[in-house]
Amino acid sequence: MDPFKQMGDWKKNMDHFFGENFWNEFEGIIKPTIPQINVYQTENEITCILNIPGLTDLNKIDIFVDYASLEITGVIDIQHQGGTVVKEEILQGAFERRINLPFPVRSDKIKASYKNGIVHIQLYRLISDSSSKHRVPVRLLEDK
Repeated sequence: MDPFKQMGDWKKNMDHFFGENFWNEFEGIIKPTIPQINVYQTENEITCILNIPGLTDLNKIDIFVDYASLEITGVIDIQHQGGTVVKEEILQGAFERRINLPFPVRSDKIKASYKNGIVHIQLYRLISDSSSKHRVPVRLLEDK
């Protein structure tokens, strides 16, 4: 008897009983989202810190700001070759994150930088009501 077939049957029964979107609530628990992100706010600023290890080409990450949301897309690729994986905890692959910001931000005053596997994004409170999506350039900070 195949235990995975039983698990698939069990999932279908749960989908039938609770609805097809039942498992979406558990996706973050079963498969954590990448990249990991911390968002901090002060009265007029938002700082976003993203964990993106192994980024060697800044063109492989796109950051867009649209009024009160931040969208990040890219790929985490550690590029290790050789040997058999014994333990793998650093999540890799293509990602797309959309973060709702606590308040609208200015599109003309955005700073983003990358150093030691961390992306820092600095955003500033918007006082007007206009909305437009803008790509944010990321600059590489060199070690001193």
